[in-house]
Amino acid sequence: MATIHSVTTTVAGRANQRNAVLAGFLGWTLDAFDFFILTLILGDVARAFGKTRPQIAWAITMTLAMRPVGAIVFGMMADRFGRRIPLMVNVVFYAVISVLCGLAPSYRVFLILRMLFGIGMGGEWGVGASLALESASPRLRGLLSGLIQEGYAVGNLLAALAFLTVYPYFNARYPGNGWRVMFFVGGLPALLSLFIRAKVKESEAWHEHRTDWTTYRRSLVQHWRRFLYLVLLMTMMNFMSHGTQDMYPTLLGTLGYGNDRIAYLTMLSMIGAVLGGLVFGYYSDLSGRRRAMMTATTCAFVVVPFWIAGISPVFTLVGVFLMQFFVQGAWGVIPAHINELSPGSLRGFFPGFAYQLGVLCASSIPYLESALGEMFTYRQAMGGLVTAILIGAFLVTYFGPEAHGVTFRKTPVRQAVA
Repeated sequence: MATIHSVTTTVAGRANQRNAVLAGFLGWTLDAFDFFILTLILGDVARAFGKTRPQIAWAITMTLAMRPVGAIVFGMMADRFGRRIPLMVNVVFYAVISVLCGLAPSYRVFLILRMLFGIGMGGEWGVGASLALESASPRLRGLLSGLIQEGYAVGNLLAALAFLTVYPYFNARYPGNGWRVMFFVGGLPALLSLFIRAKVKESEAWHEHRTDWTTYRRSLVQHWRRFLYLVLLMTMMNFMSHGTQDMYPTLLGTLGYGNDRIAYLTMLSMIGAVLGGLVFGYYSDLSGRRRAMMTATTCAFVVVPFWIAGISPVFTLVGVFLMQFFVQGAWGVIPAHINELSPGSLRGFFPGFAYQLGVLCASSIPYLESALGEMFTYRQAMGGLVTAILIGAFLVTYFGPEAHGVTFRKTPVRQAVA
């Protein structure tokens, strides 16, 4: 009888691990879909509101800048009340805001809605990652970290696919307003909340580390140096990611690439991103988090001349794929790395808020690339900035700490394989 109970418990544990990882992956995928839709239709939104490309790029910057607010609100909720309910509320919130973006009557309203979307986007990552990784086996944490993080790349790929297939139809049917339909599609993630409610259980690690507000505040003060390091690390990582992604469709457009080719190149880059996240996430399980990240960053540095589309179309194809393979390869290590460096009692808030403060510090990069691109060329602006960013990211990682494979439980238990 005891054996039957043990087997049943193990099977249930494995199912919950899969469901928790799937919830984290899908939440980040659908969040990223909405974010990257704007990067692809930026020119059409600018024309609809009678604004310049840098002004619409400013809406992207403000989305990024508001993400720390979401990390505070939803992260603190997750540490006090569990991961599941805040994650469900978050998903519904950003899905509703996405639909409202498609109804925006003016640039000012659109800008405010994109800021609100940033709050939802900022809350999702920390809560979803902590729920998934607390439920996962430490042995596979790096690989699952890469899978969760590359939900972001899958969201970008799906946005490019919708841009290629759905957008032309609605743009022809509703001239000048086809872009609005793309934001309506962003309302679908609300259905994910039903899956989370029905299939995902609260993590045991949260139950063990749950503390009162006094202990919570004391832990924040105690670990402030580690927190500042994570903010610096995430600043460089977000400079790297957003610096190579957000304005890249615009760069290709200035070189004469049509919408179809831009969409295909974006999808190719995101296939590279997903593969890179999984490869380097797994590699980090074997070699350590910092070594995997530094290897990926170094390789991305080598690829810059090909990535800025400066040699030939064939080299551009290779550069687009490899740049995101290595950039998102480094990013694939991040969920595991910064959750391992975070105290257990603060894991809903600590990594997510550090991540989103890094986003805030790096949020100027789309606007900066756009402004310098209009002044010089997008090749020159983006090539120069990304080169400097990659060097900085390598150095910050090199001089940082690591807690590879640390347990998330107070009382170690034998984990089921995810």
